[in-house]
Amino acid sequence: MEEHVKEHPDNFDAELLLRLYDLRREAKLRQGREWLIREFQAKSFDECLAQAPPGSEKSALFRMTVTYWDMAASLVNHGLIKEDLFFENTTEFWVIWDKIRNVAPAMREKYKNPLVWKNLETLAEKYEQWMAKRAPEALDSVRQRLAGSAPRKAD
Repeated sequence: MEEHVKEHPDNFDAELLLRLYDLRREAKLRQGREWLIREFQAKSFDECLAQAPPGSEKSALFRMTVTYWDMAASLVNHGLIKEDLFFENTTEFWVIWDKIRNVAPAMREKYKNPLVWKNLETLAEKYEQWMAKRAPEALDSVRQRLAGSAPRKAD
């Protein structure tokens, strides 16, 4: 059976994207996004555990935020939301991946699961290529702003 790949986003893409944005407004997820983006600075699995110890509220916020974006990335990776539409409307998933990319290998090893956060990683890599063609310096600029910025509220 031949798979039909649509050329342009349609109202279903838009509805799903808007639903993802609606979910982002949930209070705990907003809190998790804010903390992860503004405060989380782990460069290793051990640093991650120190900042978000198992059983703590920070651990719950970490898991909620990362799994939310991994799920959103899965929807895009499976073609349920056109990549261009998604990429034009958010950078946050990439920011989250950039924050946890150093933790992912040890997490995958610990749980003997090479698929941990793989959706997010795959989409972030595609986004980096997409941005390299459109705004090659933008992602480095985002990294610099996040490294030196004062805390702000998440959207």
